Amino acid sequence: MKINLEHLSVRPVTKIEEPRYRELMQQHHYLGDLAKMSHTLGYVASYGETWAALLSFSAAAWKCSARDRWIGWRYRHQFSRLNFIANNSRFLILPDWHYPNLGSKVLSLSQRRISADWQTHFGKSLLLLETFVDPSRFHGTVYRAANWHCVGQSQG
Repeated sequence: MKINLEHLSVRPVTKIEEPRYRELMQQHHYLGDLAKMSHTLGYVASYGETWAALLSFSAAAWKCSARDRWIGWRYRHQFSRLNFIANNSRFLILPDWHYPNLGSKVLSLSQRRISADWQTHFGKSLLLLETFVDPSRFHGTVYRAANWHCVGQSQG
């Protein structure tokens, strides 16, 4: 099947869809489902009515020395500014949906809308998104293709 990425959309998961979202994440993501703690938003990428990928964004990691050095934060400012950052805590392309450029398109679409969604749900503005990539499993290529800056990882 050939797909037109222009027909892909990303939106928050509804309350009614949460059980299905959690089940798919548990079944197919190598880390399983993420316990919903603090600020967390789940997203679904759809192609028509069919789910193609799932994402979650959560409150920023408390400590990340590579991020803090890159931003230039001093320790005393770090904790008061973490609320400006969201962590892409899960990203799952569902089985049978591994098409060229789909991952970077999903990340780009979510990137465009998350700030407004975060403001609506949590009353906070976002300035930065972060994620962590396990280099023993992944290279982070899809994030680079979506124009995410890679910090604390070799660029080669």
